[in-house]
Amino acid sequence: MLLPLFAKPLRWVEGIGAYALLLIRAFNLPRDLSPKLYLRNITTQMVQIGIESIPIVALATAFTGAVVVVQAIYQLENPLLPSTLVGTFAQQSILLELGTLVTAFVLCGRVGARIAAELGTMRVKEQIDALEAMGINSLSYLVVPRVVAGVLMFPMLYVVASSVGMLSGMVVAEASPDVSAGLFWEGARLYFKTYDVFFGLVKSIVFGFAITSVACYTGYNAAGGAEGVGEATTRATVMACVFVLVADYVCAALLL
Repeated sequence: MLLPLFAKPLRWVEGIGAYALLLIRAFNLPRDLSPKLYLRNITTQMVQIGIESIPIVALATAFTGAVVVVQAIYQLENPLLPSTLVGTFAQQSILLELGTLVTAFVLCGRVGARIAAELGTMRVKEQIDALEAMGINSLSYLVVPRVVAGVLMFPMLYVVASSVGMLSGMVVAEASPDVSAGLFWEGARLYFKTYDVFFGLVKSIVFGFAITSVACYTGYNAAGGAEGVGEATTRATVMACVFVLVADYVCAALLL
């Protein structure tokens, strides 16, 4: 009678085991590929994951930085509080949390969904089976370049996101009657620590690995035609968001 209660947790454990096994098999066999082909695949994925994501990441973090400054000005209306705290509040929020988290959620949809749909389509059209028939290790050929590109390019996107967020916050501060751009940057420098940037870069690497590896896992194991590809894409986006939230807490608990 109690067996149905444990069915779902057991499926979760089984899924985590299959996810770990896929990554082990993928990263254990890159020797099957020629270095020239391997490097070309990684370069292609770096462009698709990193360079082509810059516009949407910049747009999202520009508005995020602006909203952070508007809320900081609203909450610091007390005349006893110095106006420089607006810059401090924006710098801490963007470098420690929003620069990575907003970027990660944007890329869960853009990058995670694209990878899952791409690999899922290859699976249902038996293109992955064709790669295996040609003697190419499909896991190394398809999974490793995407995960490596994600790990390499997400820190770059974090730098772009943080820079754009701070600049947009400065513009909003300058446009307000209470804070000038000079006071904004003075407050941002007041409590700036290099470790904050290091923490953000470490989180972006973890998020890049989580989003791309989860998308590869769901897409590679897609089944059931077009409907199965759609389910894999949705599952990849949801799972990547959950993984990002868990990883965000773990990084904060361990590194701060």
